[in-house]
Amino acid sequence: MKPSRRVTVDHSKTTVKYDLVGKVAEGTGLTRRTVARILSGINRVKFDLYRVNPEAFITNTSLLINEQKATVIIQHLSYNPIEERFDSSIFTESQVVENWSAAGSPLKHHIYDYAVTDSKIERKFVTDLDTAEDVVVYAKLPKSFQIPTPVGNYTPDWAVSFKEGAVKHVYFIAETKGSMSSMQLKLIEQSKIECARRFFDRLQTDDVKYDVVDSFEKLMQVVT
Repeated sequence: MKPSRRVTVDHSKTTVKYDLVGKVAEGTGLTRRTVARILSGINRVKFDLYRVNPEAFITNTSLLINEQKATVIIQHLSYNPIEERFDSSIFTESQVVENWSAAGSPLKHHIYDYAVTDSKIERKFVTDLDTAEDVVVYAKLPKSFQIPTPVGNYTPDWAVSFKEGAVKHVYFIAETKGSMSSMQLKLIEQSKIECARRFFDRLQTDDVKYDVVDSFEKLMQVVT
């Protein structure tokens, strides 16, 4: 049997050659000249990470550039209404098999007898919606209900219809979040939310509103 020996691996260098500028240009849709200008402005300490893990450096650099591109694009984004509409079949067509263990108890005001939730926050939100006197009907929106954005399609979580009277808006699109702090929301998610606000503002109706809430109490503060 040959004696064992310890091998020391130097992670600071790689023998694989990468076209750094070309790969980042390919991942961002920018020209090589633009990418080269961006890379030349990176702090030397940060740029040295390329030698440690070139693939991760290329991936992360492309992601950061794309996020910044999206931010600039969204500043000038607008939506135009079209004639295409969703009908009620959106709630039944192309639905995936749900995990009914997360469905909870039967509901009175949801469009289905049950609602599958992803967290305790959503389950509490459902309970409050289902027992509220001002709520006529509500639905957890299917993934096929999508708003196009520069950073990917976006689906709000809930649609809620209220009684007319004390509540100002008959329909309300709400998305529940575990944290309302923008610092704890990823930039891509923040960008999609900003696009959703512009999308619903473009509908030009007082009956349809969109907002981000983390509780039923917050929702009622917004709509009353």
